Amino acid sequence: MIKTDVLVIGAGPAGSTAAKHAALGGADVILVDKKSEIGAPKRCAEGVSMGGLESLGIKPNPQWITRKIEGVRLVSPNGTSVWLTSDTVELPEAGYILERKVFDKHMAMDAARAGSRIMIKTLARSLQQEDDGYIVNLETMGEEFQIKANIIIAADGPESRVARWAGLNTATKPKDMESAAQFEMVGVEMEDNHCIEFYFGGVAPGGYAWIFPKGDDIANVGLGVLSTKTSKSAYEHLLEFVEDCPATKNAQPVELNIGGDPVGGMPKKLVTDGLMVVGDAAGQVNPLTGGGIISGMTGGMLAGKVAAKAIEDDDTSKERLREYEKLCHESIGKEISKYLKVKDYMLSLSDEELDSIAEAFKDVEFEKISTTELVKKLVKVSPRALLKLGKLF
Repeated sequence: MIKTDVLVIGAGPAGSTAAKHAALGGADVILVDKKSEIGAPKRCAEGVSMGGLESLGIKPNPQWITRKIEGVRLVSPNGTSVWLTSDTVELPEAGYILERKVFDKHMAMDAARAGSRIMIKTLARSLQQEDDGYIVNLETMGEEFQIKANIIIAADGPESRVARWAGLNTATKPKDMESAAQFEMVGVEMEDNHCIEFYFGGVAPGGYAWIFPKGDDIANVGLGVLSTKTSKSAYEHLLEFVEDCPATKNAQPVELNIGGDPVGGMPKKLVTDGLMVVGDAAGQVNPLTGGGIISGMTGGMLAGKVAAKAIEDDDTSKERLREYEKLCHESIGKEISKYLKVKDYMLSLSDEELDSIAEAFKDVEFEKISTTELVKKLVKVSPRALLKLGKLF
């Protein structure tokens, strides 16, 4: 049996960040991942904000940045475009487009440099709670073994099983789990390949479609849908979108990614005795954009720091670990709640309302428009849309 202070299950950005900060805090840390290659396959559009990286103390590295993003194009159902730049409004996913297969390895390497031990191709199968922690049953290359840990950090993605094994219910409700499908494509013809694009309405019922540029003619093209809003799969909707969208009709896919994206916000309970949940497993995802790299890494950083202090204090009770829960809700919970309201507002709008709003704002210079003028425009184009917005805030 292997013994450690902290066992992190899942080496995505959130898990690697948790392992890094727990090790920096003096804890003995093991980081395991079921995949043979950390970062692959990607299940992400790969956008992160500049400010988010700065808040985590991460310096941009050309090895894992494919494109700097300077703006956003929002496209309504009838094709009307509204252009926003990072100089005029807050753009949560605008900053850089990553190469996740490189970025994730870099984050795991940072965890290793901080003192974490990494075990790849290692699957956690079950766990048993002990008085002073957990015994986790794992398998690697056909061989079974056990790790005894005082604290477990569950970073095993949106389908997380680890938290459930410990009796913590963090499962996402079906109405809050988007089914997503994405191609990486070549031959994409964007109007501006330094802007990310979002398409709303019937192209992606319950969600939206996106195009995130990675190079001159390379882009991630995908969409997320809610199964409660459509009888088709996300893949079927993606095929239709790619065929109909002017930017992608001549493009070809070189990679396909499919997965779930939890967009219902964070659960209130993120800890139990000797266990914390981070990243997608904890719903640390922007409900509007579906992006969760920075918020998940923020959760991971907080969990790692709290874990190290709890080990130092020799107290791994849920009461002690609730410090992480409190810090999470203070640092990222408010933003997640805000974007959850905006997402609900967007879902409440019909295609006609989306089109009328886009028509009203397509030529607006947002740095010059006041809140009063914004409301006046909404009243003029769609009083019903404004009434819906008012009920949410």
